Amino acid sequence: MKYIKAFIKANTKWILTVSFFSWMLNATSQAPFNRGINLTGWFQVDYPGQIQFTKFTHKDLADIKSLGCDVVRLPVNLHAMTSGEPHYYVDRLFLSFLDSVADWCEQLELYLIIDNHSFDPNVDTQPNIVNILVKVWAQMASHYKNRSEYILYEILNEPHGISSTTWGEIQEQAINAIRAVDKKHTIIVGGSGYNTYTELKNLPHYTDNNLLYTFHFYDPFIFTHQGASWVNPSMVPLSGVPFPYSSADMPACPPALKGTWIESNINSYPAQGNIENVRSLINNAISFRNSRDVNIYCGEFGVFIPNSPPDDRVLWYNTVQLYLEENNIPWTIWDYKGGFGLFNKNSWEMFEHDLNTDLLESLGLNVPVQTPYSRKPDSAGFMIYTDFVAQKTTSETYSTGTISFYSDNLPNNQNYCLFWNGFSQYNALTFDFIPDRDLSALVDEGYAINFMVRGNKPGISFDIRFRDTDTDDPNDHPWRIGATVNDYLVSWDNKWHNVHIPLASLNESGAWDDNTWFNPEGKFDWSSVDCFEISIEEASTSGQLLWFDNIHITNMDTAIVRENIPVEIRDIMSGHSTGIRVSPNPVKDHTRITFELPAQEYVNIMIYSLAGQTVRNLASNVYPPGIITVYWNGCSDNGAPLPRGLYLIRVKSASREQVCKIMKD
Repeated sequence: MKYIKAFIKANTKWILTVSFFSWMLNATSQAPFNRGINLTGWFQVDYPGQIQFTKFTHKDLADIKSLGCDVVRLPVNLHAMTSGEPHYYVDRLFLSFLDSVADWCEQLELYLIIDNHSFDPNVDTQPNIVNILVKVWAQMASHYKNRSEYILYEILNEPHGISSTTWGEIQEQAINAIRAVDKKHTIIVGGSGYNTYTELKNLPHYTDNNLLYTFHFYDPFIFTHQGASWVNPSMVPLSGVPFPYSSADMPACPPALKGTWIESNINSYPAQGNIENVRSLINNAISFRNSRDVNIYCGEFGVFIPNSPPDDRVLWYNTVQLYLEENNIPWTIWDYKGGFGLFNKNSWEMFEHDLNTDLLESLGLNVPVQTPYSRKPDSAGFMIYTDFVAQKTTSETYSTGTISFYSDNLPNNQNYCLFWNGFSQYNALTFDFIPDRDLSALVDEGYAINFMVRGNKPGISFDIRFRDTDTDDPNDHPWRIGATVNDYLVSWDNKWHNVHIPLASLNESGAWDDNTWFNPEGKFDWSSVDCFEISIEEASTSGQLLWFDNIHITNMDTAIVRENIPVEIRDIMSGHSTGIRVSPNPVKDHTRITFELPAQEYVNIMIYSLAGQTVRNLASNVYPPGIITVYWNGCSDNGAPLPRGLYLIRVKSASREQVCKIMKD
């Protein structure tokens, strides 16, 4: 067993070279791309306001390309990005974020698969989903029809619990809805049964000649999903299943899984858990391709990290990748960061430090130089939230209510504020630092936690706190240190108030660990801070609303409280230099608005009437440095043509604000 693994690893480069030339000489192209990654956990949220847009950046996509990838599959909870029934209007904020991702991919020459990942693995796909698919994809196609061919549409991820005949008819209606407005872009289609390879043959013979047929591969399932909690029954108790099968290494069936389908799969694993069986299962997709003369693509394959033997996991990836490429099947692995990802187990998933180099080699990808990570004390303040959750920070929030990171309800600064409603006792907003931070020097130098807050009624109370890391020491716990913000600090009068609390003045409050409360012991460690939290500790919260803005660590108490953020016309008309160019001006049917950015920035472009009313939110996007051009058709946000007259256009970024007059003819 070990000899076989060593042989495969030692000869991977040679095998890849042979496979590559075999593909070049003998196969026809299956897709415009070859290898890629699923970028998970980004747009898979319940509503647009939950998207943590800074979770991935242009640099992340550039890093992915440097590995040797030429495609990114982006799972999107697309149906949740709409207004809901009956019209399912696609949300503008969501589109602005997705447009930025499309811009980055086009700049990097990475293909972008917009994957409609609106599914629950435990809820059957219903026939009436056709009403959503037709409406949503017609809008998406209309929005992207003029973009480059780097954009692809995937109609629906893993339909299941629905007959292949019914699903095939539904999928055809979605294809037709797209083609009614967009005849250029490739559409990705798949079979029922969670996009299994065996269901491809049951799809209709679609007449569209610009389709790519997808299948997913996770076999043998008890190997790839050992430890998974989302299957039924839970496979968390199953651990150490080897690949290939080895009687000496095979674990017994856990007691909790006795009598289930998992026990049956364990019993049949000696025949299924081998390289030959993996290849024979993939042959189902190859046979479909050959019989239909169509293009196929493996949209997902992977092994869950926590309970799988690391060397066996690498061997499985190598087995699948080699056979896919030997048969000229492009692929995107599941996933980049996360439980199936490219990074070492229990790491910070930092590109320069934590990549699983053995896994990269097994996939035939480039292996960047890796260096050890060493945490150093922070020497300057930093943002936690302002318009966006800060980079290298992720918000793992728990709330019974609604949290939006992009409320435009009178933010104190820039374009958005954080809005929280419907919360209850022990709900929390958690801003997790990736990696943990050393704030010890900032404490000594007088830094403070500073933020803007407003609330709607007296009696609001919440705790702000930092939590340190929980080490392997049984006497250590995730200690908390913080303060309470209530009526004594803030008047809850629907106006913004600045809160500035020195870090050194915070009080340790104890720890909650393994369902046990531990009283404070003076052990909070400022050199290893895991997260910052805003927590509701009071039981009575009915009707309370909270807004936050500009949450950061600073050594200055110079915040400006603004009563009203909309631009005042008298300020816009005087004192602003402008680099905006508008042509033609006056505007008849359309005009071109051009400006220059010194660096990559998030930009908001608004058009106002002279009465100060917003008439068009023209764009909210991250743009690269250089000359930027956007277009305006002279219409308001609802699509109605604006009356003749003078208007103002504002281009606002982090570095500058530019304003000019524009005449509508």
